[in-house]
Amino acid sequence: MPTTTLNDGLIIPKIGFGTVSFKGAKGVQVISSALKNGYRLIDSAYNYENEATVGKAIENSPVSRDEIIVTSKLPGRYHEYDKAIFTIQESLYRANLDYYDLYLIHWPNPKQGKFVEAWQALVDAQKWGLLRSIGVSNFLPEHIEILEKETGVLPSINQIELHPYFNNMDTLNWCLEKGIQVESWSPVGRKLAGDLLTNEQINQIANRYGKSITQIILRWHIQLGSIPIPRSSSSAHQIENRDIFDFELSEDDMAVLHSLTKDDGRIANQDPAEYEEF
Repeated sequence: MPTTTLNDGLIIPKIGFGTVSFKGAKGVQVISSALKNGYRLIDSAYNYENEATVGKAIENSPVSRDEIIVTSKLPGRYHEYDKAIFTIQESLYRANLDYYDLYLIHWPNPKQGKFVEAWQALVDAQKWGLLRSIGVSNFLPEHIEILEKETGVLPSINQIELHPYFNNMDTLNWCLEKGIQVESWSPVGRKLAGDLLTNEQINQIANRYGKSITQIILRWHIQLGSIPIPRSSSSAHQIENRDIFDFELSEDDMAVLHSLTKDDGRIANQDPAEYEEF
């Protein structure tokens, strides 16, 4: 699995596995399958209510813990410093882990105005060894600039909505210029924003490369410099989603995917600058 190095030195895979909606025994089975199929970057969150499921899959897996990059996220209702510290600890207890490899602030909640306080909690938890690397999710450049100004610490990751119907190019390019790795949530979109998996332009590209539409989209993310985090309960699809490192899209084909972005293409209900609770 190809890897990249974050701005704090942590080495992570160039593709991850999303776990939202995977819970209980079935969730353990799905995540265990992903680990068996070679995924080593596992993405979770407090709000997914499945940190224990992720932890159980890791416990059951023959893959060594130190080979797995586990992510969780702090919800907006716990941005106060003490609440953030307790939430990080509780997340670790739920997952039965000694540390998270990546821990992100899930949303900035700027109207609440406490994301710097939350960030300081992450900075301190990293110093205490509870977190190896710290980042953010759904942050705009203006929010990250405030974090840097107030604490002097840049996130290692910004996990954002990014797919061909909403390519989020301004935030992507800004982060990459700052040395912040971008991760793409819902990298192949959802039917709410239009079904990318039936897009005829992408299908024509897929036919030329002998790949699936999903593989073309995921390869597009890789060439943008973003880490996609697809999810699938199917073992066959998990393997297919990983099989994107043996070909490269041409500049013309990349341009076709870029051109698909549209004003109503985003999935999130609100812009991060407006979202108040998550």
